[in-house]
Amino acid sequence: MTLERRPTRAPFSLVREEDDHVWGDFAEVEGLFGEPRSGMYELFGWVPEPAGPPAAAPAPAPPLAPAPASAAAPEWLGSTVWLVPGDETLDAWRLDDVEAVRTRTAAGSLVLVGDDDCDGPPEAHRGPVRIHDGTRWLGSCREFAAVLPARPAEPPLVLRGLAPSEELRQALATGTRKALTLEKAVLELRDAHGAPLTDRLLWARITAWRPSGLGPDLLDVELDGYFVDPVPEFARPVWERWLAGPPDEAGAWAGLDTRRRGAWHDLVRERACRRRSGDRPAGTAYELDGRFVTDEPGLWLALGEAVNGPGGYFGGCFQALHDCLGGDFGFTAPSTLTWRNSEVARAHLSRALSPDGEPYDLFAVMVRALEEDGMRVVRA
Repeated sequence: MTLERRPTRAPFSLVREEDDHVWGDFAEVEGLFGEPRSGMYELFGWVPEPAGPPAAAPAPAPPLAPAPASAAAPEWLGSTVWLVPGDETLDAWRLDDVEAVRTRTAAGSLVLVGDDDCDGPPEAHRGPVRIHDGTRWLGSCREFAAVLPARPAEPPLVLRGLAPSEELRQALATGTRKALTLEKAVLELRDAHGAPLTDRLLWARITAWRPSGLGPDLLDVELDGYFVDPVPEFARPVWERWLAGPPDEAGAWAGLDTRRRGAWHDLVRERACRRRSGDRPAGTAYELDGRFVTDEPGLWLALGEAVNGPGGYFGGCFQALHDCLGGDFGFTAPSTLTWRNSEVARAHLSRALSPDGEPYDLFAVMVRALEEDGMRVVRA
């Protein structure tokens, strides 16, 4: 990955996690994107939900039916999919960024792949499970089982044009395995203007280095290791857009699908953790452009931009929203938010499902949460 506009400082840094020592700044990185490590579940006796109106959209959507046995392409199911055990004494658990990677019509099974939450499935539970994506029921199975997925090959990480610290130069001169093992390191990323954007934690060991063609005294360094939280390949266009600099206008995310809107919001949130917006005075009038609030990521993105301008952040869940409304994120109560085209959100978000599958009105909950913390909402 190369940035077109170069700040005075190189856009990337490799930093030792334990004491923030900067191993070096560098100009380009290869191998940033890869396949995340995910949980995998096989659902036996899969029965798709009958066709009907989904919980949160104005037009019907087809159920997740078994695909032909020859079908190999994964189908993305949603940013979050909830698995609700048939035993009502057990809590639902979630998979994030979920794909159905294969089906076997003969066995009537479906395989789901996604990022497990911290708890995972209830211990020893192998019974019936019903599944929804937060807006509609997808189907059910008589039994599920965890599958140990094959570990994907880690792409090599190559840092090009690296200006090494003196400590790193000494490690390279020593050349032993111990000296070249960096262990926990942080890859820090800045945008093309030099502003901090995000970072990724990795385990790393130097396997090769050579003079770089990007300048004298610079090195190209190859690392053997893996990201704790790799950047999925589908998010590459979103990351490249943000690395080129923050958006100049609100709604730059509007043309993205739900999956990439989620990736956009992840970067908005991570960037916000590295900077603070000055709180505007009480009584400030805010305006939300609701034309593109057709899903939950769009809701948080539009609200963030209403308060803090293009690329702005103002929560991504209700606890985070409560924190933002309390100050230090651009807002001071009491104030007023005029929600333009609010009927779009009402049509798409008023019939949602809680983790355990109970219907609720996400649009109404959002309005109530805003008003309880001092942001009066005017629907327009």
